[in-house]
Amino acid sequence: MAKAAHSTLGAERRKARHYGMQALYQWYMAQASLSAIEAEFIADYDFSHVDRDYFHALLHGVPACVDELDEAMTPLLDRQLAELDPIEHTLLRMGMWELRERIDVPFKVVINEAVALAKKFGAAESHKYINGVLDRAARQLRKAETDAAS
Repeated sequence: MAKAAHSTLGAERRKARHYGMQALYQWYMAQASLSAIEAEFIADYDFSHVDRDYFHALLHGVPACVDELDEAMTPLLDRQLAELDPIEHTLLRMGMWELRERIDVPFKVVINEAVALAKKFGAAESHKYINGVLDRAARQLRKAETDAAS
């Protein structure tokens, strides 16, 4: 893939994750319909430079396996799921989903994107927590990839 095309895809996916995190947070807090949330986001925000397919995959993929994601992350946490901040919980679910389901996305990208969103939307030090949990998850879910990167 050409460097410019790769860079454009990265920027479009970054925006998809940004909106995806907000949409999943809305779903998590309000339990609104995923289709209604998706329609609202597409109507209210400029999606001209957003990877809409990735946004859709995140928005529908995470809730489809939310119990499995929570179960997989629980042993990696130093607290109960109920004690997680809703932003942290949403970002960890997204990161876990990407690590499990999107092997086309390098684990370092998954972690870096979640950390960047935590810095923007989370509590002061939440990005460090997100980084640690997703790093441990990557070592389990992407062992060959993380071993190769070491």
